[in-house]
Amino acid sequence: MHGAGRHNARVTATTPGLASPAPAPETPPGRPPQRVVVVGGGPGGYEAALVARRSGADVTLVERQGLGGAAVLTDVVPSKTLIATAEWMTIADRASELGIRTVGLPTDTPVRGHEVDLGKVNARVVELAAAQSADIRTRLETEGVRVVEGTGRLDGPERVVTEAGDSFDADVVLLATGATPRVLPEAMPDGERILTWTQLYTLTELPERLVVVGSGVTGAEFAGAYNALGADVVLVSSRDRVLPGEDADAAQVIEDVFTSRGMTVMSRSRAAGAVRTADGVAVTLADGRVVEGSHCLIAVGAIPSTEGLGLDEAGVRLTENRYIEVDKVSRTSARGVYAAGDCTGVLPLASVAAMQGRIAMAHALGDAVQPLDLTEVAANIFTAPEIATVGRSQTWLEENAVRFVASTLPLRRNPRAKMLGIRDGFVKVFAHAATGIVLGGVVVAPRAGELIFPLTLAVNHRLTVDQVADSFTVYPSLSGSIAEVARVLHARQA
Repeated sequence: MHGAGRHNARVTATTPGLASPAPAPETPPGRPPQRVVVVGGGPGGYEAALVARRSGADVTLVERQGLGGAAVLTDVVPSKTLIATAEWMTIADRASELGIRTVGLPTDTPVRGHEVDLGKVNARVVELAAAQSADIRTRLETEGVRVVEGTGRLDGPERVVTEAGDSFDADVVLLATGATPRVLPEAMPDGERILTWTQLYTLTELPERLVVVGSGVTGAEFAGAYNALGADVVLVSSRDRVLPGEDADAAQVIEDVFTSRGMTVMSRSRAAGAVRTADGVAVTLADGRVVEGSHCLIAVGAIPSTEGLGLDEAGVRLTENRYIEVDKVSRTSARGVYAAGDCTGVLPLASVAAMQGRIAMAHALGDAVQPLDLTEVAANIFTAPEIATVGRSQTWLEENAVRFVASTLPLRRNPRAKMLGIRDGFVKVFAHAATGIVLGGVVVAPRAGELIFPLTLAVNHRLTVDQVADSFTVYPSLSGSIAEVARVLHARQA
């Protein structure tokens, strides 16, 4: 997991289930352990619980859905598992270009030699999510975290209670309750034909025609995945292009790939509602047009899960949009109460939630800590190709009048990309015009989430493009393009 800050070994938690647990330090004689209660077992919650336990605290974690929260059970883990399956379909579709064909089919056939069994795919998705949740539970219990199943809420800033009548006094409380899919009143999900992204895994048959409402990260990821799996996909976007919040060049690559693979992208088309029909759905647009399909996915953002937590009574201040207001060490306005993850609205990434939780516990329990710095966060969009970013964006640099230089190298020039049949994608790096310090980067490529790491190191440690360029890369490798872009930027510094 990536995030901001450089912590000592006690603060940085390892991935649950992958390493032997470290023994919790003993509390000094005569001093009772700090009582920590965590509400919510997602990445922000369970990482905070592990850090607090290793610091010697008495830790209770209250979770109503299952360990790992939505990130593991209904969001990140299942969606990326589905997308990984779709990636194999994308690779298989390119096989004929490399001289590979399915036995029994002529090399020039337009018919696929493979098809997806969505029932089996989704069964595997759910199984993997459950296994990851179980691993997290095992890790927490092994390290001595008290896990309570139920819905927790504040009873003042120093006590958490559950609907079952349990009560836990606390010196420190961490709220990590996450968020839920936003729905449209005129397109209420029914779990069968009109769906949120948490409900897709109940499908046993591939949709004949999936209408995806929303072209942000979630909408684009699922639209691309279902298109690769073989469904006819219509992507309804209220904006000028898909992924409106991302690097414009990267978003254009994804939209071009979508359309080249047969997806219908409807830009500047706001959905007004969706209803069931006799054998599918009808999505009505604001201009009166109607888009018909067999299923509809509503992907129009999320709302924080902050209602019913007793926040107002405990003195926890909320933003206008009902997110929990926190500072850069995850403190809320109530003494001793911290918050992490999607309920804070800081940045909806599991890695950021986990770092917020770790920072919160380090700060609350007196450990050394660096405040959260969002400029150091690496993010990835799991389309095909993926979009990975780190540091400042081009838009931010331009709007803030920063003197910078930029260089972009298309992947199709890279020898390794040619060998793998990769045509779409690029590496883009931004550097300060005077100092050459790397300010940010964008990678559009298969497995871009892996390729972005060298640029993440460069941004986090304020390396210059010369330092990146002077480092050896394997030949041939996709990462070689990163060093090549850095070499180009050496000549462009003012």
